[in-house]
Parts: sequence; C-alpha cells; structure tokens
Amino acid sequence: MGISQYLKKIGRRARGARPLTREEAEDLFGKVLDGDVTDLEVGAFCLAMRIKGETAEEMAGFIEAARARMSLVAPSVDGRPSVILPSYNGARRLPVLTPLLALLLVNRGLRVIVHGITEDPGRTTTAQVLRELGHCSQINVTDVKDDAVNLLPIEVLSPKLSRLLNVRHIVGLRNSAHSLVKIINPCTTRALVIGSYTHTEYAVAMARTYAQINADALLLRGIEGEAVADARQVQQIDAFIAGRQNILQHAENKLVADSPDWPTNLEPTSLARYVRDVLSGSKPVPTPIALQVQHIEHISKAVQGGKAILDHVVETTSERFDDFRCANYV
Repeated sequence: MGISQYLKKIGRRARGARPLTREEAEDLFGKVLDGDVTDLEVGAFCLAMRIKGETAEEMAGFIEAARARMSLVAPSVDGRPSVILPSYNGARRLPVLTPLLALLLVNRGLRVIVHGITEDPGRTTTAQVLRELGHCSQINVTDVKDDAVNLLPIEVLSPKLSRLLNVRHIVGLRNSAHSLVKIINPCTTRALVIGSYTHTEYAVAMARTYAQINADALLLRGIEGEAVADARQVQQIDAFIAGRQNILQHAENKLVADSPDWPTNLEPTSLARYVRDVLSGSKPVPTPIALQVQHIEHISKAVQGGKAILDHVVETTSERFDDFRCANYV
C-alpha cells in the first residue's frame, strides 16, 4: 500500500494541509524509510512536509519510526552519562568547533557520541577535523567506547535515514529527516542530546517536540547550525529534562571580552591545530564554550540520576565565569 492517503492530507499547501496523528506519522515515515513507496512518492512527501512544516506530534511519530529502524547504542559500560552531538552542518564561513566541545566533554568524564555526515562539498565537517585529530569513524555501534569521542556516521546508525537525507542532493531542499537527526536520541537509554537551531522558529518547533517525546536535551543557537556555542557571544541555553523546559543561561547583548583567537583558515588541518592548542592550554577555552561544558555536565548528571525535573536551576553569565574557570578542561 502506498502513501497517497497521507499525501492528500499533508499536500494541500500550508493553509489547506491537515496534520497527521502521531500514529499516522509513524506509519508514513516507516513506509518512506523502508522503501515501500516509489521515488515519486518520496519526493512528494519531502516537498509536502517542507511546505506544511512538521507538528510536534508528527515529528514524534517520525522519531518513533526512525528509532525502530536504527542500530541503537547500548548504555555505557562504566555508567558514564552519554552526550549526543549531532553534526550535519559543518563549517562554511566560521570554524566548526564541535570537535573541541566533544573532546572537552570527554575530558570531563562524559561519554560522547557524535553522529552526522562525514563529507559535504564546500564545507569542513566535524568528521574531517576529528580524523585530523586521530579519531576515526566507528563502523558499528558496538564499537562505541566510554572514554573517547565516538564518531558514528549516519549511514552506520541508519542507512535508511542516510538515504532520505541524500534526497536533498536531488530535489535541492531539506526534508523532515534533516530536522529529525538533530533531535533523535540514538541510545537505548536516556542520553542528553545537544540541539541547535539557526532561526527562532526552529527553536520553538524543537522545544515543542522535546516536550512531546519527553526528551533530555540542551538547546541553543549554535554556530552555523552546529551543536557548539558561538565563541563570540553568550547566548540563551535551555534545558529539557524529560521534556520539561528550564532556562539555564540568558543571552547577553554584547560580545565576550576576549574575542576568540580562532583560525581564519577553515581547512581540517588548521582547525585541528587550533583544537590541540586549546586542549594543551596554549590557547584559552572560549568563554561561551566553557559555559556550555558546565551546563552539559550539570544536566547530564541529572539525567544519569533518573531525574524527571531539575532540583534547582543555576543561571550563569560570563561575569560568573570566574566561579569555575580554573576547572581542568584538559
């Protein structure tokens, strides 16, 4: 059976389209992922959802369908909290510092899973920088280690999602899979997903989805769509514990006192050299990224402890950075 009954609901332009139930969305997305539909139907689905936009209930159904078809990551062997860093954008105009965030978190005793694309014409990807730093991609989810940065290409986690993402190269537009991979938890148990957005409307949509799926997540306006804080300015960071939202950090309408001494050359070798300099202490950890590390540590421990709500919220600013700037990040 095809998906025409669903296309009739979602394909009537933005005003005429009707939302799917969570169950309908799960069934539809499962059929698309499984290849039970024609290429024409896949294209129609991608364009219809692009025009209509996903509701939180629809995205929850899509996520359920995707998780049922993914190779999920088992819990940490030694009980470490797991942090998920989606990386699907890379660097085009500014440095991609997701590898720096990942390594800082590992040095703080967290298990880090980076999933995303490995190559993107015209951009430098997190995977390319990590390879320069000596971190190779895992070829199976069973290869994930507790004390290392784990790089899982999307084709390892889910070949079916990877194929749907690649539809963009044919039709020239993002589809629902591009939003989904920034939200989904690829682990069998609770893990903290670091979400990022580029426009305010995406932040609203992601927050609604987090609430719908009872997600554990941090959400911020990352640099160039990556899940790492912009090193130039302290921005708002929200936490979601079992779907309940808390503001951890308010945005500051000023640049940080010390502008980041990052490279203008965005080649992987140049960015890897900068990351090494920061980790060795010869260059400072940018304040917004250090603040982000602190928040991730705090919330990860709450998630690991099985919390459904935060016992307390500590809102931070760059002026309070001295409270923890001496922490051993290396």
